[in-house]
Amino acid sequence: MSDHYYTNSPQSKSQPQSWEAELRGYKLTFTTDSGVFSKERVDYGTQVLLSAVELADYPEGKLLDVGCGYGPLGLTLAKLDPSRSVEMVDINERALALAQKNAEDNHIKNVSIYASSLYANVEHQKFAGIFSNPPIRAGKKTVHAILEEAIFYLKKEGYLTIVIQRKQGAPSAQKKMEAVFGNVERISLDNGYWILQSQKK
Repeated sequence: MSDHYYTNSPQSKSQPQSWEAELRGYKLTFTTDSGVFSKERVDYGTQVLLSAVELADYPEGKLLDVGCGYGPLGLTLAKLDPSRSVEMVDINERALALAQKNAEDNHIKNVSIYASSLYANVEHQKFAGIFSNPPIRAGKKTVHAILEEAIFYLKKEGYLTIVIQRKQGAPSAQKKMEAVFGNVERISLDNGYWILQSQKK
């Protein structure tokens, strides 16, 4: 079986590398490795999602990054609003270790990074916002579980915001979010990447 980024413990040989990226005006240093998603650069979908997000529009409270990888999404959200606590979860132990290192290297303290298969170990249930660049290769069932279960972890008026390519199931995800939340809006479209958002009413 090939080594995917949603594996608990990647078996591929560790080959760490470090590089800089500018996200929402912040220059961040990232260390990545084999066996994690988008190890060469911050993937375009994450960049599109971050460009579309205005945290001032969200209610007060914690944020959650589901499938955080080595941390570009969650860490940037934490930089954008230091008054908020950001929880970051992933199943990939190597990615989590990298996310923790990247938080420390960029002096980002308002984050909590821990292992969780989707929401399994998430205890807080009143998030102001849940964000995800879902693991497409994990399959439609996993992606849709992120969408379906989010409503149980959001506070009233909180938002679920995801990025997904049209060719990788954006229309299906849009229908699922509409079914779960009773509303969905495509707040950005860029090069085939859809940013979809639903609000818990």
